[in-house]
Amino acid sequence: MSFMLKTSSIQASGAARRAAPAPRNVSAAEIVVMPHGALYTLWNVENGSAKAWIANWKEKRTAGNRPAGAASWFPGADLPEHLDGTMPGDFGFDPLRLGVDSEKMMWYQQAELQNGRWAMMGVFGILFTELLGPTGIAGPAAATPWYEAGKYEYFASVQTLVGVQALLFAFVEARRYQDMQKPGSANVDPIFASNKLPDGNTPGYPGGIFDPLGYSKGNLAELKVKEIKNARLAMLAFAGFIVQLNVTGKGPLASLFSHVADPWNTTVWQNSAHIPL
Repeated sequence: MSFMLKTSSIQASGAARRAAPAPRNVSAAEIVVMPHGALYTLWNVENGSAKAWIANWKEKRTAGNRPAGAASWFPGADLPEHLDGTMPGDFGFDPLRLGVDSEKMMWYQQAELQNGRWAMMGVFGILFTELLGPTGIAGPAAATPWYEAGKYEYFASVQTLVGVQALLFAFVEARRYQDMQKPGSANVDPIFASNKLPDGNTPGYPGGIFDPLGYSKGNLAELKVKEIKNARLAMLAFAGFIVQLNVTGKGPLASLFSHVADPWNTTVWQNSAHIPL
């Protein structure tokens, strides 16, 4: 009996497939249920064909100088011609057209990269001190909340530390400017001449002694994209930490624990009422 039922079911299914109507164009909200039971939603744009929409999107992705298959920040969006997809993390997103000037674009690229790296270290430091600070494992400095770090008494005054850091930053940024103006001109340490960077490196990616684990010997192009993605995420996270602190008075992990303890009543919607205006 079971065998006969299965056979009948298979025959009926086959008959349904043979009787299925031919493919056709559908409206924007029309839903088609295929004979095998899967549910598909099809949509129409521009010339009334989903396939034509996909073809148009692929054409936009390769517009201008962008290589075939270059990633797009939004399917179907018109990608600017001045972004050719060669920079790490270039997905064709430039609504303010800041990158039209190629010389300024170089500065923007380096600014995003450096700020993103600082943001990644900052986010890690915030999470590290908030997680381990109360335990005392990370030392007395980590026990101080990250937003009150300036109150901690270090080995020198805050003014002295800021002054020294300003001088060091000025030296590093001057060398970075030199390298951007003439790539490779800052590859030799001006004090310790034995410290050299490899030839052919690009600004922002020195390699050599700055790559002790040898990551640059692998797929460096893929690693650059991963880095800039994490850098952008870290910058958004850091901005979120600052807003969250000013709204709730808590750090990221404390806010997370509060939400987990009472997920229905501790959300962004309830906290939005406390945003200082």
